[in-house]
Amino acid sequence: MSNHYYSDKPQTAHDRKTTEVVLRGYSLRLVTDAGVFSKNGIDYGSRVLIDAMELQSGAQVLDVGCGYGPIGLTAAKLVPDGHVTMIDINERAVELSRENAKENGISNVTIMQSNLLTGIKRHDFDVILTNPPIRAGKETVHAIFEQSYHHLKTGGTLWIVIQKKQGAPSAKAKLESLFTRVEEVTKDKGYRIFKAVKEE
Repeated sequence: MSNHYYSDKPQTAHDRKTTEVVLRGYSLRLVTDAGVFSKNGIDYGSRVLIDAMELQSGAQVLDVGCGYGPIGLTAAKLVPDGHVTMIDINERAVELSRENAKENGISNVTIMQSNLLTGIKRHDFDVILTNPPIRAGKETVHAIFEQSYHHLKTGGTLWIVIQKKQGAPSAKAKLESLFTRVEEVTKDKGYRIFKAVKEE
């Protein structure tokens, strides 16, 4: 199983590429590699999430399954007075995210390897963002939702992108079992963006 993007140490031979993208008005130069999610460029779902996500000034943000960093690094650009913690189980993805943060002069980030949210000690995030690893299975995806609930402060929001055909209805039902308020913010080419709010 060590050649999946959700393995901790991918064994795939390196195949580094540099891609230049504009996300939310910011130009980013991102290095990708084999053995990480969407290595040939930012996947459509991540783009839909990046365009939809709402971050308040000074927000404390967590990006779960950060890959090589497009979502988390864009978030860091959007909240220069806030902080973004970026986590991934994949060691190669974590190294790429660190490299990409440095390359783009982004310093308001903490990037670390973590299996789901087990390595995270804070429980006061304003926003958690995730394009969950669907191929890792429903249990893993639902575990991200459960753990995210406990790491959000009251009033905090969890933003998820998921394709209808990859389990959006069951994901929504799971979110509704945890959060009092779940909204479908947008849909685009079969991708759904859900925003779950942790209320009192």
